[in-house]
Amino acid sequence: MYRLFIANKNYSSWSLRSWVLLRELKIEFAEDLHRFQTGGAWSAFRAFSPSGRVPALHDGDTVVWDSLAIAEYLGERHNGVWPASPAARSWARCAAAEMHAGFAVLREQCSFNAGLRVRLKSISPLLDKDIVRLSELWNEGLSKFGGPFLAGSHFAAVDAFYAPVAFRAQTYGLKFDGAAQAYVQRLLALGSMQDWYASALAEDFRDLGHDDEVTKYGEIVEDRRVASK
Repeated sequence: MYRLFIANKNYSSWSLRSWVLLRELKIEFAEDLHRFQTGGAWSAFRAFSPSGRVPALHDGDTVVWDSLAIAEYLGERHNGVWPASPAARSWARCAAAEMHAGFAVLREQCSFNAGLRVRLKSISPLLDKDIVRLSELWNEGLSKFGGPFLAGSHFAAVDAFYAPVAFRAQTYGLKFDGAAQAYVQRLLALGSMQDWYASALAEDFRDLGHDDEVTKYGEIVEDRRVASK
């Protein structure tokens, strides 16, 4: 059985990608959660991830330590990770890679914090550029391949890569154009996403560095998480 190493569900957008992909495709795995630590968890995470980062997938003696590499590794072993159609598959790989390497302003100004509701102080031109590009990209995929997911009728790796954006939209009240807005709600309604969210709200441990990132660009208007210990 696969073993997936992740970090706090409230904060770890990168962990969510691999976790939700495995769950939605009903690929059996064991979850191994390790908390972020004040001052950094690199040394501790190195015990299971060569990069000191999450997620990391263990398959026997094989270790895969990057979310995009995990998607490719699973795609070599399981149907449905990437679309069967060459056109849809190439588009999905490009879109997943764009998320993996891009949208730096969105990541910085809307840091992943599933349990909060935040009012942004403003939407900067660069953040608006990321939001416009997301709308454009999602609407293209939904139109080109028929939906309801980005590359066709089934949830696949490309959707897993944008699942964290759906939580960011919920946290910060981000709005998208056209069918892209309904796509956000479709992701949030998935059973796997609801399970992740419930677990995130139930975490009573905090990483103050992650929480402080939110207040740099916004004001916390609601904290739905259980009280911290």
